[in-house]
Amino acid sequence: MRTDSSPGTLPAREHLPAGDAGTPVLDVVIPVFNEEKDLQPCVLRLHEHLKRTFPYAFRITIADNASTDTTPLVSRRLESEIPEVRAFRLEQKGRGRALRTVWSASDAPVLAYMDVDLSTDLNALLPLVAPLISGHSDLAIGSRLARSSRVVRGPKREFISRAYNLILRGSLQARFSDAQCGFKAIRRDVAQVLLPLVEDTGWFFDTEMLVIAERAGLRIHEVPVDWVDDPDSTVHIVKTATDDLKGVWRVGKALASGALPLDRIARPFGDDPRDRDVQDVPKGLARQLVGFCVVGGLSTLFYLLLYSGFRTFSGSQIANAFALLVSAVANTAANRRLTFGVRGRGGAVRHQAQGLVVFGIGLALTAGSLAALNAATSDPAHSTELAVLIAANLAATVLRFLLFRAWVFPDRDDDEPRSTVVAGRTPASPAHFPKQSYGPLPQRPTAHQYATAPQSPYDTTSPYDTTSPYDTTSPYDTTEFRAGEAAEQRSWKDATARLQPVRPTDTDPRNS
Repeated sequence: MRTDSSPGTLPAREHLPAGDAGTPVLDVVIPVFNEEKDLQPCVLRLHEHLKRTFPYAFRITIADNASTDTTPLVSRRLESEIPEVRAFRLEQKGRGRALRTVWSASDAPVLAYMDVDLSTDLNALLPLVAPLISGHSDLAIGSRLARSSRVVRGPKREFISRAYNLILRGSLQARFSDAQCGFKAIRRDVAQVLLPLVEDTGWFFDTEMLVIAERAGLRIHEVPVDWVDDPDSTVHIVKTATDDLKGVWRVGKALASGALPLDRIARPFGDDPRDRDVQDVPKGLARQLVGFCVVGGLSTLFYLLLYSGFRTFSGSQIANAFALLVSAVANTAANRRLTFGVRGRGGAVRHQAQGLVVFGIGLALTAGSLAALNAATSDPAHSTELAVLIAANLAATVLRFLLFRAWVFPDRDDDEPRSTVVAGRTPASPAHFPKQSYGPLPQRPTAHQYATAPQSPYDTTSPYDTTSPYDTTSPYDTTEFRAGEAAEQRSWKDATARLQPVRPTDTDPRNS
């Protein structure tokens, strides 16, 4: 996604108007299961805090997932008494399922959730959603592990939390600090693209969503929080930890195999200065050079080990050819994934074929060097051979990088069609991702478009309306949804205006 605009300072994004903006700007979801005791105090406290401190229209949504106590009755009573409260009833259990269903159906441009115990201090809510409202970030999370966080909890929970995040960093290369804090927010346009890729329906939902978002290059904002452990928490720690480890294995396998179409959701929301053509600044050159040097160093070491092994039972030319062939295949695969960021299996055979052509050039350089050495001396020492090969490989490496960058893995042309993804049917497994058809990507909105949204506090065709096509008979008289239904339906009226990216050449309406 390149722009034709000249480089310069991005125009400041205007904040949303503090008055009534029609559709609620923020939808805070509280997923609950058998929380008849804590639900009402939580909702009343959250509502009072938002009324007093939050300068935009908001909604509180209670997502009851298969409660068997009087939680649904409490939810419906709160909905009838407080205009900003809505109640959802799902007949299947799972925090991730509840969040995906409600977020997929919501018409608010910023979506958040928090645990019903309100362990996180509510003063962090506005800092959490502010970067999303302004358009600066795509997701936001509360962090109990940030240095400035103030946390009160027992050593057991502290150990488990830190160990889990160390596992994420080591296995999935996660850079966010706290995956499981029940205090997160996401932009609706980002959620529409991201949620269909998240498979988990339980406690691992948060982690999977964050890992996919981070790998796709989306911006995650972290907020240090004040957090007090709830001693009466109903979370089953051992079962949750086991399910999380299974999720880590599944997501890691999908990332390693390229089953997740991360390239289809990378940087689709608004203007990105990295996508601009700036004179005398080759795009991505510094990062590619670093990656290529690391891969090249490891490949050279691998090549020398192979050459030394083959040399014990073959001549120098044969040993060089076989060692260079094996290391070239590994080098092309590593550079394809790590240096040039090509994911998935598409074009892999062509890239390896082109890599073999580059290998042939390297073979000619190294073979010519060995031939010159043998012509100069009839019985060169093994160390001399290695020195000559190292010098020849350095020259071949420089040439290889130039050919990789310009020929094998060139930047895609501006006119080349790009794959896109839009929220729709949740795939059954990662293997199904490449076979889906994808629609146009949403674009990050401007403040003017929010200001011109419908002026009714709640759209009559909102998914929260009791006359929804999903309204079924329930002993609790609540709206029922099965997991994924809300995302699959096309009949919901989208109350959000079509969104356009902000460009550096856009004029500020305040100056017109």
